[in-house]
Amino acid sequence: MRPARALIDLDALRHNFQIARQRHGGRILAVVKANAYGHGAVACARALSGDADGYAVAFLDEAHALRESGIDGPILLLEGVFDAAELLEAAHYGFWPVVHHPAQIEMIVKTDLPAPIRVWLKVNSGMNRAGFLPCDTHRAWRQLMASGKVEECGLMTHFARADEPGCDATAEQIRTFDKATRGLPGARNLANSAAILAWPDARRDWARPGIMLYGADPMPGENNDLIPVMTLESRVIAVHNLAAGEPLGYGARFITEHPTRVGLVAMGYADGYPRSAPNGVPVAVDNKPATLIGRVSMDMLTIDLTDLPEAGVGSVVELWGKQVSVNRIAQAAGTIAYELLCNVKRVSFVWNNGS
Repeated sequence: MRPARALIDLDALRHNFQIARQRHGGRILAVVKANAYGHGAVACARALSGDADGYAVAFLDEAHALRESGIDGPILLLEGVFDAAELLEAAHYGFWPVVHHPAQIEMIVKTDLPAPIRVWLKVNSGMNRAGFLPCDTHRAWRQLMASGKVEECGLMTHFARADEPGCDATAEQIRTFDKATRGLPGARNLANSAAILAWPDARRDWARPGIMLYGADPMPGENNDLIPVMTLESRVIAVHNLAAGEPLGYGARFITEHPTRVGLVAMGYADGYPRSAPNGVPVAVDNKPATLIGRVSMDMLTIDLTDLPEAGVGSVVELWGKQVSVNRIAQAAGTIAYELLCNVKRVSFVWNNGS
């Protein structure tokens, strides 16, 4: 069997959840959208079933996958629903749709629901991506409640720059949200991962941590005691020696400066490792530091084993995990940890049983 694997540490997931709980202090919706950021939504939801107050996914199909696997409890639909048929399904299964534009209100008003539903009204407090403008928030709330179709309406927003503690944009968004919702009843749901960690004023009734649950700190460099949940690893499948001045890989991006012992690893961009990762990116070989050399190929990549004479065919290579920070790889590749984790595919996934 090809040795490329993603090892998912569910104990680390629970540890990170408890940090979110302790920092926030209120109720927590564990965000498991995008297959739990590439970690396996069903396995992660089950691991948190005794802790989380509910879950958040992007859309209806993701919610169905949880329900069909026996996951109960509230499930928030962050994109809401897209038509009346989906609204009826959400009502039937007890999902909580987000309402973020007028057409969704009209849909609720016109649809004959089996019972009133719980919704979350989203306020555009400054991110300008989705949600009702502050000046329209009260009107939207009144329309929902006057419909007779809504039993409870929570209030939420989303932050654009919560991962920048030195920037006042988040504080301004909080002020805008509070002003827009003043006088309205209902639970508040503001804090994403970065806001849980860095913005105490955003810690209201509910929070929805995502990336922090998976151990990738949204503010690299901060010491938030998060433990990486995913270890992406493979093995050395071949070793060869190059003399000084020899090119390596596509485009001859790497030229040896001295005799170099090259390890070939069964991992490539088709598995989710970034093709844009430059020479010198760290890896760990049998728990010892080494570096990537040469351009990442679809199925393979190459590493420098010159200073690791004991390493060879069969040596375990960690691409990211507890020894190699996924944030560091993402930064070197010009992207973010979210994208790297979500892109992992084709490898074998192994979930521990936890405690």
